[in-house]
Amino acid sequence: MGDKSDNKTPRQQLPGVRRLVIKLGTSAICDRAGRLELKTIRGLARQISALIHGGRGVTLVASGAIGAGVGELDLAERPRTMPELQAVAAVGQGRLMDAFHDAFARRGMHVAQVLLTREDFEDRTRYLNIRNTLRALHEMGILAIINENDAVAIDEIRYGDNDTIAAHVTGMLAAEMLVFLSSVDGVMDGGRRVGVIEHGDDSAVGLVKAEKSRLGSGGMASKIAAARLATSSGEIVVIANSRTPNVVTRILAGRDVGTLFVPSERKLSGRLRWIGQASRPSGKLIVDDGAAAALVEGGKSLLPAGVAEVTGRFGKGDTVSIVDSTGREIARGMTNYDSDALDRIKGLKTHQIAQVLGEKLYDEAVHRNNMTLR
Repeated sequence: MGDKSDNKTPRQQLPGVRRLVIKLGTSAICDRAGRLELKTIRGLARQISALIHGGRGVTLVASGAIGAGVGELDLAERPRTMPELQAVAAVGQGRLMDAFHDAFARRGMHVAQVLLTREDFEDRTRYLNIRNTLRALHEMGILAIINENDAVAIDEIRYGDNDTIAAHVTGMLAAEMLVFLSSVDGVMDGGRRVGVIEHGDDSAVGLVKAEKSRLGSGGMASKIAAARLATSSGEIVVIANSRTPNVVTRILAGRDVGTLFVPSERKLSGRLRWIGQASRPSGKLIVDDGAAAALVEGGKSLLPAGVAEVTGRFGKGDTVSIVDSTGREIARGMTNYDSDALDRIKGLKTHQIAQVLGEKLYDEAVHRNNMTLR
C-alpha cells in the first residue's frame, strides 16, 4: 500500500492495495435456508477475478460448508452436536467448492481447496508450509479458497469461526488488507452505519449484538475481534455487505462502503505475528511491576530477575504468555529456557544464572526480538 506520509486517508490508500484476503461469511453466500446463492457467488467471482487479472494477489477464506450442508440435506435447522455438524460439513464442503469452481471457471480461473485446523497455525513448521503452498498457488494464478476443516476438527483444534483464520492468513501472507463480507452493511450504531473506526477505539464492541446468523458460527463480535488482530499488525480491515452491488470493486476504489478499521502504524514481521497471534502459549511468566514497565514502556527484554512466578510446562523455544501482577497479559514471546530452568533462576540477577544452572546460555528469559506486546 502507498506511503502513509502522503497524507491520504485510509480509504484513499485502498486503490494501492496489492495483496488482500477476502473472507465470505455463511450469511454472505447462503440464504436463510442454507442454500447457496449462486447469483451472489457469481457476482463476487466476477469482481475477484478482475482483481487477480489486474495483478492483485487475492486469497479467499470462505465459510458456508455447514450452511450449504443444511440446505443440501434440507434440514430444518443447524445441527447442535459435533458429530452431526461434522457430517453436515462434509456434505456441504463439496457443494461449496462445486459452486466456486463453476463460478470462477466462467472467468477462466482455477480454484484450490485448502482445509485447515488450529494446529496448522500453531505449529511453526506447518504454518510455514501453508504459507509456501499459498504463495505457490498465487504464482500459478490459482485462487486459494480456505476453510476450517469442520469435518475433522474437534474443540481442541478448532477456532470455531473463519474470522480468526482470515486474520491469521492475512498476517501469514503479509497482505495489506482484510475484507469481511457478510449480510450487514458494516458495524451499525442503531440504524446508522459506522464509516470509520480508528485504531484503539473500542467503542465498536459496545455496539455489537450477541446474536449471530442462524447458520453461521461467527457474528459481528468475532469479526471485530479478528479486525483487532489484523489492525494491530498494520493491516487495514473493512466489513461490508456481500450483496452491495460491486462491493469488492467499490471498496478497492476507495468508495465509502462498509466500516473501515484504521490499522496501527507499526508493521510486525511475519515471525512476530506468529508468536503474538497464531502460536498457543505453553506456559505463563508472571512478572513484577518493574519488569512489566520495562517491557511495555521501555521496550526491554525480560530478564530472569523480573520473573516472579512460572506456571505450566514448556521447553526452550516455546511461546509463553507474559502477565503482570494484576493477571493482565502484556506480551507473548519465545522463551530461552525451559520451565524447570526458569523456575530455578526466577528472581535472580544475570550473574547468578551460571551458579544455579551450571552455565549461562542466555542473559534473557525472553529476548525483545522474540517478543510482541499485546
